[in-house]
Amino acid sequence: MPAPRTAEIFLDPHFTTGEVDPLLFGSFVEHLGRCVYTGLFEPGHPAADAAGLRTDVLALIRELGVTMVRYPGGNFVSAYRWEDGVGPADLRPRRLDPAWRTIETNRFGLGEFTAFTRAAGLEPMMAVNLGTRGITEAGDLLEYCNHPSGTTLSDLRGAHGAPEPYGIRLWCLGNEMDGPWQVGHKTADEYGRLAAETARLMRMVDPSVRLIACGSSGSGMPTFGDWESTVLSHAYDQVDYLSLHAYYDPDATDQGSYLASAQDMERFITDVIALCDAARARHRSTKRLSLAFDEWNIWYMSRQRPGQGEWPRAPRLLEDVYTVADAVVLGSLLITLLRHCDRVTAACLAQLVNVIAPIMTEPGGPAWRQTTFHPFAQAARYARGQVLRLHITSPTYETPKYGDVPLLHATAVHGEDGVLTVFAVNRDPAASLPLTVHLGGFRTAGPVSHSVLADADPTAVNTMAEPDRVTPRDEPAPAVEKGRLTLALPPLSWNVIRLPLTAAH
Repeated sequence: MPAPRTAEIFLDPHFTTGEVDPLLFGSFVEHLGRCVYTGLFEPGHPAADAAGLRTDVLALIRELGVTMVRYPGGNFVSAYRWEDGVGPADLRPRRLDPAWRTIETNRFGLGEFTAFTRAAGLEPMMAVNLGTRGITEAGDLLEYCNHPSGTTLSDLRGAHGAPEPYGIRLWCLGNEMDGPWQVGHKTADEYGRLAAETARLMRMVDPSVRLIACGSSGSGMPTFGDWESTVLSHAYDQVDYLSLHAYYDPDATDQGSYLASAQDMERFITDVIALCDAARARHRSTKRLSLAFDEWNIWYMSRQRPGQGEWPRAPRLLEDVYTVADAVVLGSLLITLLRHCDRVTAACLAQLVNVIAPIMTEPGGPAWRQTTFHPFAQAARYARGQVLRLHITSPTYETPKYGDVPLLHATAVHGEDGVLTVFAVNRDPAASLPLTVHLGGFRTAGPVSHSVLADADPTAVNTMAEPDRVTPRDEPAPAVEKGRLTLALPPLSWNVIRLPLTAAH
């Protein structure tokens, strides 16, 4: 990489992208590996509450700042029978889960999930099975969850101990139905029509629901673009969101491109916006679709081992251990989501516990924060308000995948609390990046703070034995002079710069 020169950020309070929707800080709980069992839910654990939820994990979820959680999948949902997870737990059936080649006990089901969301203060996002099931079953599930009383299904919910409706308003119409790996995989025409008809029935049952149609499960899918256009030709008027999914696999042979993964996410979002708006024009619609980036994360997919033929219960699957470099990349992905907050109004970090997750647990033992916990928690806490449109100048470096990429990746949020927060990543693994922030019409009213997540060893991780090896640290507060803030971003770092403000001029 070239020797760094000064990067600059130019701010103006008059130029904004939009308001951050709290649903941007969602997460995802799937019946996969140990996300649920010995993750969220472990009856008999010393920290378990009366419902079997781990209170140490609940405390970390609250600290993480998650606002919403998607459930129960993911690939799992495409063969799931929701009826298996209601009623007395000791009478629930044990099933084969073909998605992850495990045995599902159904000890944790719909009632336990809604109890978890209430305990953690989260909004639920429920997915319906459009793989092996269809319109009728989706309507039945919605009636069970949301209808007040007086029908067989709503009264059944009451008999199961929940007389008040769950009131779930966010619903995914299936999961990754473009993927050949999906149980019940469909063509775009098949899925688009099914999604549209399912949406019509669900709105008849509960007009208040907000519905998410499956977009492509990745921008590299051979059907990407055609899938969105075809699905929306059927379902545009019936849905509120189109979903996007993206995972980024660290590549030890091409670190430069990996550190620039947000370039791919940026292009994916802008392409899907264009596809949605083209469908809007064809439908002559006044409605503008939002995007739900309801699966995103870093995932060491190249290390994934195929199943060995056994059918275990809650095995250790996809328990990636994240490095400092991974945390910096995850912070960069968060910056991208914030930069598109006018259209990306819901997102889910996949997943919440143990499975490619910011929180790890040991059965019968402790819970701890991964390195990636910290950028998410800081963004969830401080990125509440108006995202500003920045003008940025930065030195660049060459990557095999994305060409010239800026060393600086940044956004800024004018918060509801009157504080301006700049989120910035220095992608250079070798050198600090001098940065000047031009405050424009903003005037500071107090000391500036600068939090940094970085380490001399970019492969450093947090483990059960050393859970706080990597945590954010406070740097000396930089001074503001003549409307400018000058500081240095350490090598390969995630930075949060907070500036209390007076009224803008």
